[in-house]
Amino acid sequence: MPSQFFGLNIGASGLAAFQASINTTANNISNVSTEGYSRQETTLEATAPLRVYAKYGSAGTGVAATAIMQQRDLYYDTKYWENNSSLGYFEQKLYYLSQVENVFTDDGVQQGFSSIFSKMFNGLDTLNGGNASDESVRNQFIHQAQTLCTYFNSVADSLRETQKDCNEEITLTVQNINSIGEKIALINKEINKLEMNGGYANELRDERALLLDELSSIVAVKTDEYEIKNTYGQNLGGTNFTVFINGQLLVDGNDYRQLECVSSEYRNNQTDAKGMYDIVWADTKGDFAATTETASGTLKALFDLRDGNNNEAMKGTSVVEQDADGKYTTIKLVNPSNGNVNALNIPAEGTVKISNRTFVYKSWDAVLDADGQISEITFQLEEEIDPLIAVVSGDKMVTVGDNVNAMGVPYYQQQINEFLRNFTEMFNDIQQKGETLMGEQMGSFFVAQTDSGTEYDFMEWGKPDNRATTISSESDGYHQMTAFNIKINDISLKDPRYFATTVDITNGADAYDLLDDMMALQKDVTMYRGDNASAFLETLLSDIAVDTEKTKIFYKNYFNMESVIANQRMSVSGVDEDEEALNLVKFQNAYNLNAKVISVLSQIYDKLINETGVT
Repeated sequence: MPSQFFGLNIGASGLAAFQASINTTANNISNVSTEGYSRQETTLEATAPLRVYAKYGSAGTGVAATAIMQQRDLYYDTKYWENNSSLGYFEQKLYYLSQVENVFTDDGVQQGFSSIFSKMFNGLDTLNGGNASDESVRNQFIHQAQTLCTYFNSVADSLRETQKDCNEEITLTVQNINSIGEKIALINKEINKLEMNGGYANELRDERALLLDELSSIVAVKTDEYEIKNTYGQNLGGTNFTVFINGQLLVDGNDYRQLECVSSEYRNNQTDAKGMYDIVWADTKGDFAATTETASGTLKALFDLRDGNNNEAMKGTSVVEQDADGKYTTIKLVNPSNGNVNALNIPAEGTVKISNRTFVYKSWDAVLDADGQISEITFQLEEEIDPLIAVVSGDKMVTVGDNVNAMGVPYYQQQINEFLRNFTEMFNDIQQKGETLMGEQMGSFFVAQTDSGTEYDFMEWGKPDNRATTISSESDGYHQMTAFNIKINDISLKDPRYFATTVDITNGADAYDLLDDMMALQKDVTMYRGDNASAFLETLLSDIAVDTEKTKIFYKNYFNMESVIANQRMSVSGVDEDEEALNLVKFQNAYNLNAKVISVLSQIYDKLINETGVT
């Protein structure tokens, strides 16, 4: 039979249990506005019954508060992190796409391609009807043409600045990832210190989850947590918490890995800015997969905008060749994915990739077929290839630089370059048929300025009826023309007489038989992607508009999904003021009843001890 005072212990256990519940409720209420805080709940369990030698067998011994646990649902956390990565990706992409759109701002009247292009041809048209020899009229047209060149120079510079901004933000993002990884590892250690001694680290787990919320907007995040056991399979009381980003291990319990930004020596695309960063793991120097199909988050968006070439990097079949000394020093690319010389986008020196192997080339040469298309490209390698590697690398798919399936800065730069090469080649072909006012054979009107300050005048490229059959990374050809270096030749800028309006100046200084052909280049000749030159910007802007609109749609979808998932998550872990107010009343009543039990028992014991007895 239990003690006569057994009931006091039961009442006391209730007081302690509901005091803990009230304290937990008070903690929830005080943290109602704390970011990342998860509602806590006191777990109450009946204590072990007492075996008594009576018909009823055992007696209850009261209640105990066994734990104070945070209320979280891993399923909703995981869904939130997955959605947050996609939301971060499209939000970041939308931000930089708006900058690209601003670069091509065109009101059609005062600024932008349309107005500048129209003014140039209007200036050209004024040379008709007896004005062809007027040097002031010529000078006006020539400087309007230079204004067009300056416009494209400015566009190229703005796009490159956007590319550099993305590059610099990548370094800041990597620093943030490293900081979060380190913090999570430290929190893991503190959590195990508490929980291996029998506690439950609610606040620390909330802090870790909040860091994962931030990390998930940057990269794709997956986590795993499992019990730490000894060699006999016995649980030691702690857990090992791991974090994977883009499928790669970042945090393993108390250990964490760091990422590094390494400046690349080579460009992926012809007009890329120098010194673009690659991300590698600090411990292994292995590449961090920032742009894989499974990657997401703001980091991937930065790479897509910085490096995106719409999967249009040059590809083909590889042929590894030996030199005169029997060394494998060249890689030939045959059956190229794009043989159009004016669409060429490969840097003078860079890298080629074959079966996940990267080789550095220092120069290249290309052979053109009868139609002027590239039939093969030979890359002169910086170092010879090991014979065993050379054998297995032959007849494989070779890619020049990186293929990034997004329309980023390199894509728009390449599209501009292709248009300019088509336009300037056609314009120069007409010019080279004619003579200047001095009776000299006219050269190229549009030229490209080299890094050393000299000009590619494209005369070595050949007359229209005698095109070159080979080009190289150093040769004079329209593949050297870019939005960065296009200009009017120096002679024409200084002397307006150096411009051809007629095939033969003996026809008269005011002859303008070439003007009709040049004027036709504005709207009457297919120039770019099946349309005329005037429609160039509309065609390019349609790419940006479609990509931007698609990004906006996805951003809105993921934003709405985040709201739904966040509400579901908050329904489990969020603090509801009304619910906590009810709990406060409920636990207060329970506490008061347990106090009443003790009061009643106190009166019973008083009667038993003081008023009942044998005299």
